[in-house]
Amino acid sequence: MGLFNFWKKSGKSLAGGGDAAPTAEVLKQEVAALGLKADDVEISVAGDKVTVSGGALSAEEREKVILAVGNVEGVAEVEAEEADTAVFHTVEKGDSLWKIAAKTLSNGARYNEIFEANRPMLKDPDEIYPGQVLRIPASAEA
Repeated sequence: MGLFNFWKKSGKSLAGGGDAAPTAEVLKQEVAALGLKADDVEISVAGDKVTVSGGALSAEEREKVILAVGNVEGVAEVEAEEADTAVFHTVEKGDSLWKIAAKTLSNGARYNEIFEANRPMLKDPDEIYPGQVLRIPASAEA
C-alpha cells in the first residue's frame, strides 16, 4: 500500500468548499468525468482520507486515479494498493512545469513529458497551482 499526502485546502472544489471532504460517489464521478479507466475501482472516504482499491489498472492508470481524487479540496491523504513506486511532486509557489522538469528530470525542456503524464487532469501546461500534486512518469525518470 502506498500513502500519499495532499494539501487539504487546495484543489478542485467538489464538496462546496471548506474542510468538508467529498463523498466517494462524487469522487467516482470526478474520475469518470476525466475519462479515466476505473470501472471496477473501489473508492472509499473516511474523514479526509480516501482509499483506492481493486481494479485491473496499469501503474499509470492507478497513479492518475490517485491524483484525480487527491487533488480535490478536502482530501488530505490517498491510500492505494500497488502504488508504492509512484513518483509525485507537489507544486510549490513559483514552480512551472519547466522548473519541475529541471528538478526531477534534470532537463527543463522535458516539461512536456510531465504535462502528458498528468493529462487529462492538466489541460494547459501553464495552469498549475501551489499544492497540486503531479505525477512524474516512470518512463521519464532520470
